[in-house]
Amino acid sequence: MAITEDPNKLFVPTYARSGAPMVKGKGTLLSDANGREYLDFGSGIAVTALGHSHPAIVEALREQGSSLVHASNLYHMEPQIEFARLLIDNSFGSKVFLCNSGTEANEAAIKFARKWATKKNGEKYNILSFTDAFHGRTYGALSATPQKNFYRGFEPMVPGFYAAPFNDLEAAQKVLDEREWAAIFVEPLQGEGGINEATAAFLKFLRDYAAKHSIALVFDEIQCGVGRTGALWCYEHFDVVPDMMTLAKPVGGGLPLGAVVCTDEIASCIAPGDHGTTFGGNPLACALGVIVLSTVAEKSFLDDVITKGKYLKQKLERCCETEPRVEAVPGMGLMLGVRMKEDPAKLIQACRDKGLLVIKAGHNTIRFMPPLTVENEEIDRAVEIFASVLAETGAG
Repeated sequence: MAITEDPNKLFVPTYARSGAPMVKGKGTLLSDANGREYLDFGSGIAVTALGHSHPAIVEALREQGSSLVHASNLYHMEPQIEFARLLIDNSFGSKVFLCNSGTEANEAAIKFARKWATKKNGEKYNILSFTDAFHGRTYGALSATPQKNFYRGFEPMVPGFYAAPFNDLEAAQKVLDEREWAAIFVEPLQGEGGINEATAAFLKFLRDYAAKHSIALVFDEIQCGVGRTGALWCYEHFDVVPDMMTLAKPVGGGLPLGAVVCTDEIASCIAPGDHGTTFGGNPLACALGVIVLSTVAEKSFLDDVITKGKYLKQKLERCCETEPRVEAVPGMGLMLGVRMKEDPAKLIQACRDKGLLVIKAGHNTIRFMPPLTVENEEIDRAVEIFASVLAETGAG
C-alpha cells in the first residue's frame, strides 16, 4: 500500500515523527517504504530484545494466533500460566499481575503498595521517587516522574508523591524521615532520565530503610530488565532484592505486555475487583513473552550480552576519547549512552541520515540500545557511522 498523504495529518502529535514509514524489520535492521535500511540501535525504544522478526517470535505469532488471541481475564489461559511461571521461577517473586505496558505496571504497583501499606500500617500512602526518574505518562506514574517538563498543562498531579536526589543517601534519608511512606520507586539504571546507574550503596540504603520502616521497595525494570544489562534483572548486579518489580518493553517481543512481580505478602492484600485490565496478559502477547523470557534467561545468552556490551562500550569510548563534546559513556551491558555537553538532537538526526537509529535520553545523552542479538559487525558499522557524524559536525 503506497502512502501518498502526510501521515502527521492523521495523528494527535504526541510524537515528532518524520521520514518514510517503516515497513520491514529483520534482526537489527529496519527498512522504510523507500527501501532504505537502518541499523536499529534504539530497539523500538528498548522493545525488540531478540531483534526484528525473530524466527521463534514469528512461529509463536502464527501458532498462538491460529488458536486463541483473547478470551478474558475472567478465565485462565495457558500462555498466561506458562509466562507467569517463568517470571516467578526466574525472579524473587511469588505472584504476578499482567497488564499491557510499563505505565500500567507502575500504576498497578502504586495501587498495590498503597493497599498493602493501608492494611499493614494504617493511613500510609506517600510515594517517593528520584530525580530524573521516568515511570510513565498516566497520572499516577506521571506523578512519580519528577520531571516538570512532563507536567506542563496537565497539573495538578496526584497528591502524595515526593522526590529526592538520585544516588544521594544523605538527602534521601532527610526526605524519608519527614513523612510516612507506602513505597519507594527506583530504577536501578535510569533510561529516559539519561542512562544513570544507581550505586550499590544507594540501593542497599533504600532496601534497609524500607525494611526497617515497612515500606514497599519497588524496582522499575521496564527498560533495564529482561537481560538488557547482562543479567536477567538489573537488581541482580547489586545484590538488592525489591518487594515489587515492574516490567514491560522487551518482555512481549514487540506486543503490548507488562507485569508486576511481587511477594506473597503484598499480593495477599489484593482482592478481586481491586484492580484489573481487559486486555492485560492476552494469550498472544504472553506466548511471545514465553519465547523472550525463556531465551534471554539462558546463561549463555546473558554471557553474550555482557561480551557484546563490553565490546560496544570499548568501541564508543575509543571513538569519543578525543571528542571534547563528550562527557562520558555510561551504562551497563547493552544499555549504553554517550553523554554530551550539548543537546544531541542534531547528532541523532545526522546518524539517522546515515542509516543509524539512536535515541535521546534525558537532556544530553544519546542512547545506544541495540537488540540483544546484535552482531559485532553491526556494532562496528554503527560506531563507524557515529564517529563520522562526530567528525563532520565537530568544530574543526
